[in-house]
Amino acid sequence: MTRMCSSRLYLLSTRLMSTAAPRIVQAAAVGKPPNLLAASLTFEDPSAFRVKSLKELCRALAVFRFCSFPVLVNNCNKLMSAARSILGRRVFSSLMRSTVYAQFVAGENEKEISESMEKMSTLGLRPMLAVPIEEDLGESTGEKRYDQNMDAMLECVRMSHSNAWSKDPMMQLKVTALLSPELCVKLTKVISKQAYDLDLLVRAMDGEEVAFPSLAESEAAHFRCSLRRLNRIAEASVNKVRVLVDAEYTYMNPALSLVTMAMMKKFNKDGVWIWYTFQCYLKETRTLLLEAISRSREEGFRLGVKLVRGAYMDKERKLAAKEGRPDPVQDRWEDTNDNYNSLLEVLLRHIAEDPQGYRIIVATHNEESVRRAAERVEELGIDKASGSVCFGQLLGMCDHVSLTLAKEGYAVYKSVPYGSVDDTLPYLVRRAQENQTVLKGIRKERDLLRKELHRRLVSRGR
Repeated sequence: MTRMCSSRLYLLSTRLMSTAAPRIVQAAAVGKPPNLLAASLTFEDPSAFRVKSLKELCRALAVFRFCSFPVLVNNCNKLMSAARSILGRRVFSSLMRSTVYAQFVAGENEKEISESMEKMSTLGLRPMLAVPIEEDLGESTGEKRYDQNMDAMLECVRMSHSNAWSKDPMMQLKVTALLSPELCVKLTKVISKQAYDLDLLVRAMDGEEVAFPSLAESEAAHFRCSLRRLNRIAEASVNKVRVLVDAEYTYMNPALSLVTMAMMKKFNKDGVWIWYTFQCYLKETRTLLLEAISRSREEGFRLGVKLVRGAYMDKERKLAAKEGRPDPVQDRWEDTNDNYNSLLEVLLRHIAEDPQGYRIIVATHNEESVRRAAERVEELGIDKASGSVCFGQLLGMCDHVSLTLAKEGYAVYKSVPYGSVDDTLPYLVRRAQENQTVLKGIRKERDLLRKELHRRLVSRGR
């Protein structure tokens, strides 16, 4: 049945592409000429870093140099533990705050966060706040802690909306901060055999004491509590802040997708306020995305997509090998790139035909994909100012891409974690270890930083 559905969707998307052809020709006449756009998006100009202070240049170079050594990244926790023992907690915290923390984190309190966001806003960049809270198997903390996490996310909604940092603010949300990973795993197994109707979850969000097939009463009670937590966050964010739900591991993603689609059905009737993440390093992602497009049409909601390559490749492969399952990860890096670019094309064509029904954030540091997306936005005549297509990179990284895109008038978001040094360091280490492919690719950014630093020092010496 799934295969038939996917085939039907592929034919539908192909038909949609063919009907968009006249629009492409017309748009090409009014948009920026492709050769001029390509020239402006080479991402080779070190002048993008002229907005940074000398201290910021030096700090970025030092942090990126450290991150370029996989052995250091892989052993971060051991190294930090040793440094904390030798230096003492206060000195260690001060060292981290002035280096890694300052590079990748917005601040600890609202005043510090506001200062960082206001500076970002002057550069034409938009914040996408990320509360550094998540759980994996064996880390479940109980309803009280999940309620506290909900309060932290509600505070994130308030900060994102009440401060005039940018138009159309976004925030990131990890479902496992509100719903136990163990139940996510069980739900994934249950719905593989017996699908849950989205309306059942929506009724639970509204406070109804519904029963969930194949769940014990204690599990169903926790699920209902978690859905109400998610409902409160969504209610607070509608018409204010766009909530981007992260995908995580394949052993729980079907449950995360189910919950997010239910949120979309309830809250995405008149706008795209709830989004979901699609990981292109997985072989199944094309099928999943086409099914989500079909479901949004059938259920009558609008679809928001955060398109990423993905960060859990090594763990997914090891787990599949251990359990004797087929490897869920694309066989080659080139296959991931092809998958990303082809799904990007499908989504852009859907947006060109129905800019109110679909939105995408092109969340990548890959310059080729960024350039391709920007060129297709021009060719398809998609309004850059509408927000239906935007770009996303991590705070403290890929600034030569982010700043260049913003200069060209595209909506560009930076993923912005915040919190204390103790709260954010574990989050940063986990992200660094998951994104080592990205870290290996910062050589170009280091070279551009060096060129700008050299220009500054030479001009000072004259």
